[in-house]
Order: sequence, then C-alpha cells, then structure tokens
Amino acid sequence: MKKVLIISPYFPPSNTADMQRVRMSLPYFKKFGWEAEVVTVLEKHSDLSKDKLLLENIPSNIVIHQVDAFSKKFTSKFGLGSLGLRSMYSYRKHVNKLLKAKHYDLIYFSTTEFSVMILGAYWKKKYNVPYAIDMQDPWHSTYYENRPKSERPAKYWFSYRLNKFLEPIAMKNLDGLISVSQAYINTLQNRYKNLKSIPTKVITFGAYAPDFEFVKSNVNLFNLPFSKTKDSINIVYVGRGGHDLKISVSLLFEGFKKGLAENPVIFNRLRFHFIGTSYARNGTGKPTIKPIADEMGLSEFVFEQTDRVSFYNSIFSLLNAEALIIVGSDDPQYTASKIYPYILADKPLMAIFHPLSSASKIINECGAGRVISVLDKKNAINFIYDELAKWLSNYKKSSTNWAAFSKYDAKNMTKLQCDLFNQTIN
Repeated sequence: MKKVLIISPYFPPSNTADMQRVRMSLPYFKKFGWEAEVVTVLEKHSDLSKDKLLLENIPSNIVIHQVDAFSKKFTSKFGLGSLGLRSMYSYRKHVNKLLKAKHYDLIYFSTTEFSVMILGAYWKKKYNVPYAIDMQDPWHSTYYENRPKSERPAKYWFSYRLNKFLEPIAMKNLDGLISVSQAYINTLQNRYKNLKSIPTKVITFGAYAPDFEFVKSNVNLFNLPFSKTKDSINIVYVGRGGHDLKISVSLLFEGFKKGLAENPVIFNRLRFHFIGTSYARNGTGKPTIKPIADEMGLSEFVFEQTDRVSFYNSIFSLLNAEALIIVGSDDPQYTASKIYPYILADKPLMAIFHPLSSASKIINECGAGRVISVLDKKNAINFIYDELAKWLSNYKKSSTNWAAFSKYDAKNMTKLQCDLFNQTIN
C-alpha cells in the first residue's frame, strides 16, 4: 500500500470549499491502493464558519495531523491574514518530523492556501519525496489587472506581487499537477515549460451522494435561510458573490425584467435568494448581488445573505427551492465546484457561464439544466426569459441523465487522482 501525505490547511469542521475534494476522497483512497494521512491546521486558527457535521463522513481510520499557526491577531498588524502564510513555519517543522520518522511515496497539496505549496520543493530537495499539486483556482492571476480598483480583492497590490514571487518556487520542481480546469493547466504550462513533461490531469470535484442522504435523513437539524410565501417560486443560489459575476447577474435580472414587463401577473411570483455570498466573517460581508438588483428596480424580488451557511444547510436550501440558478464568471478559466450539489438536488437548473467553462460542459453533457453563455448578451436575455417562463408554467424535477452523471461521482474522481499519483511516482 502506497502512502500519500495530504496538505490541507483547512479541514472539517471548517466550512470551506477548498477542503471538499479531500473530504470526499478520503473514503476511497485505500480502494485504489493509497493510504492517506492529512496534515491540517488547528481549528482554532480558522476564523471561517464551522460545521461539526462535516466530520460525520470522515473515515475513523484516517490519521489527521494538526499543526499550529501564528495568531491572526498578531500577523494582521502586518497585513498577513492568510492561513497558509501563518502556518508555514509549523508545517515545515511538523512535516519534517513525519518525513524523518515514516516513509511517504508522495506529498499532495490540495488547497487554495497557495503559499504553503512552496514547501513541496523544500521537502523534495531535503527528503527526496515527490509532490503533486491540486490547482482548484488560479494562484498568480492577471484577471484583475485591467479591472477598476473598486472591483479588485482586498490587499490586491500585495497579494498579486507575493503570488507572482511564490508560484514559480512551487511549480519549477513539481512532479504532478491536477486541476479543475484545462485552462489553468494551459496557463501554467505556458509559464513553466517543465510542466509539459510531468503528469497532468483535469479532475473536477466529485459528486458525493452520501451528503444528500445525510441531509434527507436529518431534516430536523437544518433551517431555511430564506422565507417562503404562499404562491411564490423560490429560485436559489448558494455560493460566493463578487464583481466578476456582475455580467451574468445583470443578464439574469434583465431576463426577469423582461418577464415582469410582458407578463407581470406570473413573473411577480418569482423570488431570487442569493445565500452565503461573502467569505468575510459573519456580519461583515459586503453585498455584491443586491446592489445590482436595487439599481435595476428589483429590490422586492431579490434577497442576498452575505453570511455563509453550513455545508449541509446549503444542501437543505437547494432541496427546498423550486428552482436553482448558478451565476458564473466571465473568466473562461472559471469552473464551479458547486455544480454537483446543484445537479444532485434534482431541481430545474439554469446556469449562466462562459461557454469555455468546464462547468458548462458538465451540465450540458448530463442534460442537467439550461446553460446560457455570458458572452451572448444579445440572446441571453431572451433565453433567460424563456427558461423562467417555462419554470412558471410547469416547474418540476430536472431531466438529468444520471448514467452520464455517474462518472463524476467522488469515487471515480478519487480513482483519477490515484491514477495521477501512480504516474507521478513512476
């Protein structure tokens, strides 16, 4: 049995998107010949929302190592809040001990706390252990360079330069690369020619049906974060907001406004709920969806909750909606890891994405919903209007081809990871 040491600063009960691949893969690694251990950061250092229920599906035999980190109260004085940066010293110290005491065939970074990934090159040089990286998002990205300062993330000036400095350290010695998007791999291979000669594979996040079974069996544990009124049709989106979603959100609301103008009686029944749109601490997030609705005169129909909800409560919300919407970025590299819960919810689904997004391909391939191009502004408004009208006349379950969808389940996605692990160490 080969052994992989997984570096994932966030881990249950922290409710973050970037640890979900690891969480959903842990039950299956052994089946494909790999024994996994996880090194994460002590829960007390994560200021993101917690969901103790996320621990329910972690196999009891998995070894979890926890490392310390510098307090954010101290590091924030210097503008350093990243968990990856705060924990790097402790990661180096603890994993050094592990690598001296045990044999590991591979070190696997699966996180969006990118800074910690530079330790892969250090451990490879010191202990001769190969390492693979899971790129769930772009690390050093130029996406915001031509955007107004008001639309750039906080501390963008510093993070842009730090990422530009750190990314080459991790990439120039890399042994294996996984990404949720071929576009991410292409970008990295254009920057670092050595990546063209190592194993790479596009692996989306997996669909994990046990999460839905758990929610359906424990409905008393959850509360709806939105209100239902008689005769209303509640359309739900659970996920981050952001200025890069402005075009798709605006198109959605333009399609809705067309409906209000042409058929106000039935379109007045629609209510749009955007839930958990900010990564900021509860009570401190800034709305990015509702202001667009307000400008367009749709305040009474659109509701935004910036505070994140627990992972299982998000599934509960999807299951209790009449229909679902996914608004995506105008960035062709964008992929939405959350599309699988949306598909598993088995509801009418509409997604507004860049046509090159891998999420568009998956939804179309499975017939799970209507995908509308964020670039086709001329027709998008009419397509959105048509889809909303269809839901109003006869909303029902999705028409998903579950046989086609089965290849995206977490077990198959774990097998693909293990295939790349084998290629990497060979």
